[in-house]
Amino acid sequence: MSVRKTMTRRSLAVVAAAAALGLVAGCGGSGAADTGGGIKDGKVTITMGLYGVMGFKEAGLLERYEKEHPNVTIKAEIAGDEQTYYTALQTHLAAGSGLKDIQGIEVGRAKELVDTRAATFADLSKAPGTGHFLPWKRNQVTTADKKLIGLGTDIGPMAVCYRKDLFAQAGLPTDREKVAELWAGDWSKYVDAGRKFKSGFKGDGVAFMDSASGLFNAMIYGSSQQFYDTKGELIYKDNPVVTGAWKLAAEAASSDLTAKLRQFQPGWDPGLANGTFATTVCPAWMLAHISEKAGPKNKGKWDVAKAPKGANWGGSFLGVMEQSPVKDEAKKLVAWLTAPEQQAYLFEKLGNFPSSQQALKAPEVAGAKSAYFSNAPIGAIFGAAAREIPDKQVLGRKDGTIKDIFSQGLTLIEAQHKSPETAWKTTDDRIKKATG
Repeated sequence: MSVRKTMTRRSLAVVAAAAALGLVAGCGGSGAADTGGGIKDGKVTITMGLYGVMGFKEAGLLERYEKEHPNVTIKAEIAGDEQTYYTALQTHLAAGSGLKDIQGIEVGRAKELVDTRAATFADLSKAPGTGHFLPWKRNQVTTADKKLIGLGTDIGPMAVCYRKDLFAQAGLPTDREKVAELWAGDWSKYVDAGRKFKSGFKGDGVAFMDSASGLFNAMIYGSSQQFYDTKGELIYKDNPVVTGAWKLAAEAASSDLTAKLRQFQPGWDPGLANGTFATTVCPAWMLAHISEKAGPKNKGKWDVAKAPKGANWGGSFLGVMEQSPVKDEAKKLVAWLTAPEQQAYLFEKLGNFPSSQQALKAPEVAGAKSAYFSNAPIGAIFGAAAREIPDKQVLGRKDGTIKDIFSQGLTLIEAQHKSPETAWKTTDDRIKKATG
């Protein structure tokens, strides 16, 4: 599943599930004239184009900024679906009209905008107080000539969510530290733990993991290069990170270790509620979805353990349009919204995990625990994962499409019992068609 589709679903679920999660502190053209923003009689109007639940309006931050800056009015237009939002953004960029002063950018779109539309975005590299982001987050929206087209909002560092009761039934440890030791440093140990689970579990209808594609994604998201090299050339067929992830995920699929479900696809939510799988690789934002869909009856049965290796799935940015008539004022707003204090506040309110190094150290983040997930120290676990991610990650223009195709390919093994070799050939052919 692509980041953009998953993040849209996360956005729709995050507010409803925030309470259940139980956090406890311990674009082309130059269409400037029709952005809707401007200055009149000393009053500044700033427009924003957002999607899903990025949190700024929902948590009251836009209203707070207006109170602290009485001469500023913020008008935010929010699309419920990121796919719809981005299609419209591309249209406005191509036409050079209809753009907002500030536009949201999903990480799956970052490379395409960096490569093809950087000139339409203002450079934020010298915006005041913006040196606090994780290096790899900043690099995702930095051009070859060091122009920064956006400031980071949330990220999706990954861990492993697991059912303690099902582990106990299989004779595996349930303490999160000991669980993490089962697969420390190597995803193949995670699959080995799955074999132990399968042999030890007495009963039917419960798999070790939800999907082979979830495992595949977790493995590749932690590497510096995935499907493309630094020149923009496709390298997935020769990249040992991708081929190794495919081999291990295919092995898990062929060994009946998965529930044959794709995350956020039909059957997955009921699987969370009914305990049809014991583990799922989970980025920080997924905890809200799990707590909502698994429901109150499973509170305390779930826990969170450190993943074998750090990886990231998801995240967004805020960019300012170069031709905005209120560009300087928009830059100040974006810098404020993504400042460490606001990122920590959004995490506390909605569970959006910060991309700011300073925010990761804030007590309300670093000391956060989840009541739903057995009081797991999620701030420490996901914060450590965020710091493990390589500073330089190579993104590609069709990353999201290719990830979708790989997920579909692994489903051929799980659901249709195709051989890994046949599924790889089908996947390769589909990628060639999709990338031209």
